[in-house]
Amino acid sequence: MDSTQGSALSANVASLVDGSHAGQQFSYIDTMPVYVKELIAGGAAGGFAKTAVAPLERTKILLQTRTEGFQSLGVSQSLKKILKHEGIYGFYRGNGASVIRIVPYAALHFMTYERYRGWILNNCPALGSGPVVDLLAGSVAGGTAVMCTYPLDLARTKLAYQVSDTSASYRSSMRSVCAQPACGGLKDVLTSVHKEGGTRALYRGIGPTIIGILPYAGLKFYVYEELKCHIPEEHQKSIVMRLSCGALAGLFGQTVTYPLDVVRRQMQVEHLQPSIQGHVRYRSTWDGLSKIVRNQGWKQLYAGLSINYIKIVPSVAIGFTAYDMMKIWLRIPPRQKSQSG
Repeated sequence: MDSTQGSALSANVASLVDGSHAGQQFSYIDTMPVYVKELIAGGAAGGFAKTAVAPLERTKILLQTRTEGFQSLGVSQSLKKILKHEGIYGFYRGNGASVIRIVPYAALHFMTYERYRGWILNNCPALGSGPVVDLLAGSVAGGTAVMCTYPLDLARTKLAYQVSDTSASYRSSMRSVCAQPACGGLKDVLTSVHKEGGTRALYRGIGPTIIGILPYAGLKFYVYEELKCHIPEEHQKSIVMRLSCGALAGLFGQTVTYPLDVVRRQMQVEHLQPSIQGHVRYRSTWDGLSKIVRNQGWKQLYAGLSINYIKIVPSVAIGFTAYDMMKIWLRIPPRQKSQSG
């Protein structure tokens, strides 16, 4: 009898130890509010996707802003030049600021998208529950995320715009590109910009950003969710299918809104260019578009678009797929499809 009781006690203790460990994990995740889980899932997805395409992002910015020495180069030549003069680190210049920006941006973007989507379903039944809801929710969520994180995007662009090199000849040829001393990091950029122009300077270029992000973010979510609706049920959980839907969504959205992104980048770095220091080159989004076409040619509105296509395929695809995977891992409830009184 004692041995029977001892065996039962040992079994109970073992199950208690295993169960308590699993129970702690269960309670820790499942007691978190849903919006917190969405913030975590979105932030993780954004940071992972952004780091994966950092070399292409750096090259795209150099092409967009017509940095001296890169105007006439293609994607592969630009990548080779960065590697030659700056090493592997050059591919990730500005990526720290980029990740610091993208984590809160993606977290807010995905979380507010879910919140706005639910609100629209609950309060605007006339819109139904189809992709139009995703279009509206994605657009407003994109605008919200941009407004909250724009200064970080500005700093990321300025850091990526700087070009350095260990060789004296290359460094000497690049002095004219940026008369101001190179900034050491994200804090230095933000402090310098604020000191020179106040809070308003931290939002330089936000006009085309907002105008561009509303259709881009909306179209991105719209196309992604619409494509997923046409995938057979047995393939709904396929990572390959999700990657494909995300890639197509990013490609479509970027093609439509890319010229606005070019205007935004040039507005962000115009004070770093010696030829126009002290002058405002673009007074508005439309003014920027018209002047770029008139002075640089319409092709400049699509400068770096080829690399953006290369970048957007993995970036948006990885972002959407990672977000869906994180939602499963964090046990976030499935989205509501419709609202019944």
